[in-house]
Formats: sequence, C-alpha cells, structure tokens
Amino acid sequence: MDTQNNSFFFPVMKLIILLLFYYCFLFEGTKANTQFHTLQISSLQPADICTPSTASGSSKKQSTLEVIHKHGPCSHLTQDKSSTTTTTTAAPPPLSEILTHDQSRVESIQSKLKPNSKKPNKLNEKKTNIPAQSGKSLGSGNYVIPIGLGTPKKTVTLIFDTGSDLMWTQCQPCARSCYTQKDPIFNPSLSSSYSNISCNSAQCSALTSATGNNPGCTAAATCVYGIQYGDKSFSVGFFAKDTLTITPNDIFPNFLFGCGQNNQGLFGNTAGLLGLGRDSLSLISQTSQKYGKYFSYCLPSTSSSTGHLTLGKNNGGAALTSSTVKFTPFATSQGSSFYFIDIVSISVGGAQLPIGQSVFKTAGAIIDSGTVISRLPPAAYSAMSSSFRQQMKQYTSAPAYSILDTCFDFGNLTSVSIPTISFVFSGNLRVDLHPSGILVAVSSTQACLAFAGNGDAGDVGIFGNTQQKTLEVVYDVAGGKLGFGSGGCN
Repeated sequence: MDTQNNSFFFPVMKLIILLLFYYCFLFEGTKANTQFHTLQISSLQPADICTPSTASGSSKKQSTLEVIHKHGPCSHLTQDKSSTTTTTTAAPPPLSEILTHDQSRVESIQSKLKPNSKKPNKLNEKKTNIPAQSGKSLGSGNYVIPIGLGTPKKTVTLIFDTGSDLMWTQCQPCARSCYTQKDPIFNPSLSSSYSNISCNSAQCSALTSATGNNPGCTAAATCVYGIQYGDKSFSVGFFAKDTLTITPNDIFPNFLFGCGQNNQGLFGNTAGLLGLGRDSLSLISQTSQKYGKYFSYCLPSTSSSTGHLTLGKNNGGAALTSSTVKFTPFATSQGSSFYFIDIVSISVGGAQLPIGQSVFKTAGAIIDSGTVISRLPPAAYSAMSSSFRQQMKQYTSAPAYSILDTCFDFGNLTSVSIPTISFVFSGNLRVDLHPSGILVAVSSTQACLAFAGNGDAGDVGIFGNTQQKTLEVVYDVAGGKLGFGSGGCN
C-alpha cells in the first residue's frame, strides 16, 4: 500500500514542481519583454547654452537649413543685448501658454477637416482688418529657419510648417499693422526683383486653396491675400513675387509669397511663416523642378540644440540614403495641404495596446510639424494612458497640467525608468520614439506623458513635433510616402 502511494505521490510532485518552474519562467519572460528607457530627469530640460547638432553643421554645402527652436538659446530671436558687451536670453513663455496655443491650432486643423466646414471667405480691400485676440500667438510651431528674400538678399527668420502652404513675411511700410519681430522688416521697395501679382492672374486665384480665403483686389488691381489661424492671429497683404535664396547655390527667382501689411498676433519675434504643405503655392511645389518634391528634417531633442531642414533627395548626407530610413505610404488625403498617414497600432513597454483598427480609421491621422503634442482618438489615448500609468506605478502621480493628464512627481530622483512607446504605420513601419518624445517636463521635478486625447472619435489624429524629435523625417511627396530614421540630428 505504501509503495503504491509513493509511486503515485512522486510523479505528482514532479509535475507540480515543473509547473511552478514554468510559471516562474513565464512571469520572468513577460517581465523581461517589457521595454524601458533609463532617463536622466535633467535631459528633459534645455541647457542654458546652445549646442549645435553635428548633422546640421555638416551639410552647409548642401540644400540644408539649420532648424532652431524659437524659444531656446540657439535662437537669435530670444537674444537681447542690454549693452555693447552683454547679451541675455529672454525667458521662454510658460508651457501652459504654449499648450493653450497648441490646442487652438489643433482645433483649427480639425475644423478645416470636418466634412461640413464652411466655404472660403471672400476678402476685399474694405474687409482686410480681421480682428485678432490681443496677446495670442500663432501656435504654428516652435521651429524656425533663416531664409533669404529679395535682391540684394535680406535674411528673414520664418516658422516652418508642414500644415500650411503660403509663405509670407511682414513687409514695409506696414500699412495697417506689424507686430514686433527680431529681424529688420522686409522692405520690398529696396529689392530690384520684387513685383506684385495682378488680381486677374491665375496665380492670384490659386490663393483660395492655399489660404482658405478667396483673394481680394485693390483699386490698382493688385492681388490681396489673407490668412487666419486658429487663435484669430492673421496676416493680410499683397501677393507678390521675388527672389528666394535657400543657399548661395540654390536661388529661385519669381517665388510667390505674401508681403504682409496687416499682421496681428505675437509670432514669437519671427518674420512670418514658410509653408511646406502639398498646395501649389507651397515651397515644396514651387521648388519642385530642383528638389523633386522631396525634403526631410530633424527636430532636436531639446530647445538648446539644433536640427536641420534639407531640400532634395540627394542633398541630406547619409541619413537620406541610409537603409535605416523606412517608409510608409501617405494615406488618401482629405485635403490638399495636410500629410495623412495610417496608424496601425501602438505599443507601450513592448506590448501592443488593445485598440481596434476602426479606432484609427474613423477620422484618420496627419503628421504635422506645427502641432506640439500628438493627439490620439479617445479610445487610443485611454489605452495608452492606462498602460503607461500601470508601468509607472512605482512613481508618485501628479495632478494634470493643462491638456496633459498622465503626470508624475519624481521628487529628488535624478533618473527614472519609463516604458518605451512605438507606433506602427501602414507598410509595417515601426517607429520607436526617443525618450524626449514620451515625457515632457512641466517643472524641475514633474513630467507628463506627452500625448493628449481628442474630444471626439471623429476628430483627426495628429502625430506632433514632440514625438518627431531626433528622428529623420523624410517626405517623398512625389513618391507618395513618408520615411523615418533614427538619429537624424547626429
């Protein structure tokens, strides 16, 4: 009897021990598959001095422009010479203000993409004084580039924006109003190559799709453009042409742009805006014969470093030809300006979130250099926030900050471990975000998940500039595809 019991007991015990080992192994394996970044808290904050990236400085002979954060120490827009020997840097606006303007921009984009959005407005000479909300900024992006305009060339510093088309700059004599800018205001009377566009021309008619407003006409038959942004900031002026200088070797005569005579809004001391959208009046379209509707950029990890904007397929150095750049096709466009993309899935800590495909397909998504914080469909953001909180449960939660509601207080810690976040786009393109694209610092000790949810499932998703940091983002507009590569600024 005892022998029979032992013969039964020992195999059962062996089986139990094997099962215990299996479940321990399974648990440890699941734990090991969870992916984290070890992040120095100080890396989320910009330094006090500018450190130019190696990539932006290595392609000076190519069609490459240096990209600078308009509020950082690399920008001359923030420099203030208090004496002949002392230069101080103006304090950037608080993050809450930047996020408020960002929300205004997002709402403007989403209203433009609604099926029942209103038709273009008609501008005329008597109605060019569009009211603006005093003290509001453009919210058209944080990144600026210097570019040459006129003959002889004058440098103007412009916000570059993939969500806009028309290039415009403030112009003398500022017939109605000009806001404060750092560079001297462009004076068309001093440029031998400047001329206005007639309001009876096909070029003038093209303004409707580029600006969302039908053009106006002066008594002298000069074409008048008008463009208004989400926070009621605007620019109105003469539609004109002049010589545009990208680099000493890349000069474009008869470039069409807006010469602003009535401009309101605090545009961060910039001279205006450079549109990189799809429309026929964008920089990309007007320079297509040379650059083939192909460009790329890298946005730096903090405002104390620099990035680059490169025009043309063979002008960007190794990053553009590297096998590390992978592509996803642009999605069917719902508007001529925006670059639509298909999000397939999102993973947090190496685990794919349980989000149905219909969530991403309902309204679609765009990539936008001017939106700061990425916007996700409500269901997608809820899943991301929940997973991120769960994997960050060892840290103290902090109150919501503006539009950011997944926040943490790191106290006196100098480093933290945060779960990785990756996106998969159509074509099986996986993009792993840099840590600077996952968390945004709201104080010296607190940081928040750098995403926000849309208010409605029918609102378009936006892959914003915070999530694009350090990536080489390649727009092959002619080829109908978007590429990503890692380490684009280095």
